[in-house]
Amino acid sequence: MKDSNKYRGVIPAFYACYDKDGGISVEGVKALTRHLIAKGVKGVYVGGSSGECIYQHPDERKAVLEAVMSEAKGKLTVIAHVACNNTADSVELAAHAERCGVDAIAAIPPIYFHLPPYAIAEYWNAMSAAAPNTEFVIYNIPQLAGTALTMPLLDEMLKNPNVIAVKNSSMPTQDIQMFKDEGVKARGEDGFVVFNGPDEQFVCGLAMGADGGIGGTYAVMPELYIKMFELMQKGEVAKARELQYDADRIIYKMCEAHGNLYAVQKELLKRMYGLDLGGVRAPMPNLIPADEPVVAAAQAMIEAAVQKAAAL
Repeated sequence: MKDSNKYRGVIPAFYACYDKDGGISVEGVKALTRHLIAKGVKGVYVGGSSGECIYQHPDERKAVLEAVMSEAKGKLTVIAHVACNNTADSVELAAHAERCGVDAIAAIPPIYFHLPPYAIAEYWNAMSAAAPNTEFVIYNIPQLAGTALTMPLLDEMLKNPNVIAVKNSSMPTQDIQMFKDEGVKARGEDGFVVFNGPDEQFVCGLAMGADGGIGGTYAVMPELYIKMFELMQKGEVAKARELQYDADRIIYKMCEAHGNLYAVQKELLKRMYGLDLGGVRAPMPNLIPADEPVVAAAQAMIEAAVQKAAAL
C-alpha cells in the first residue's frame, strides 16, 4: 500500500444526485463534493449503496465519478464502487475509475445468485485486473448482498497484491478483528485497512481496530463522526460514545419516515445547506407530506448534536 493514512478517517458514502427530470445532476454532484471538502472529511465513497448504484446505468455511474473527481482530485481520498451484477459492466467501470485517477476501487459480491467462492474471487479479480494500478477494497455487506466474506475467500483475494482493505458492513464487530488480523498477517501492520460500515456502531468498530469508517449517514452529519474519530484517537471513549448515541437516535428518527433514508437525508441537506440533490430513484420511496415532522425533528436533533460535538 502506498499510503495507508489516506484511508484512515471519516469517508462519507456519496449520495445520488438527480435533476428535476430524474437524471444525474452533474452540478449537484459537484456541489455535494465541494460541501464535503469544506466539512473536512477524509474522502468519499462513490457509487455504493448510498449512491443508488443498482438503479443506475453504467454511463450514469461514470458521469457521477467524473464530476466528483473534477472537484475532489488532490483534496479527498476517492474510492469508487464499481460492481455491477455482471462482470463485463463491472470491468468497464473499473477501467474507467482507474482512468479517472481514483485512489481505490471497491466491489460487493455478485447479488441474487449465490455463487461459489471461486466464482466471486474471479469476479473481483477481473475488476482488479482491469485497473491494475489501483488498490482494491472488498465490500462485505452480507445482509444486502446475500453473500458473506469468509476467511478462505479473503485469503484467496489476498493473493492479489492490489487488495488492501475490507469495507465491513456486517453487524458482528468481531468480523473487523478477524479481517484485520488476516490482512495484517499478509500485508504487515500498515499494509491493510478495515473500514467500519454500520454507522450505528462506528465507535464499536474503531474500538475493535477499524482504521476509519465509510457510512451512509456521514454526509448529513459529518461533524459528529469526525469528532467521534478524534475522540477515539485520543482515548476519550465516554465522550465518543455519547456522540454515538446521539447519531444513533438521529438515524432511528430518520428511519421513521415513509420515504427512504436517503430521501430524508437529501431533504435535510437541502434545508440545512441549500443543496438541491433531488429525491431517490424508483422503486425506492420518496418523501410524502406526512414525513414533514420526521424531517424537522431530525434536523433539530442534528443541529443540537453538532453544537454539542463542537463543545467537546
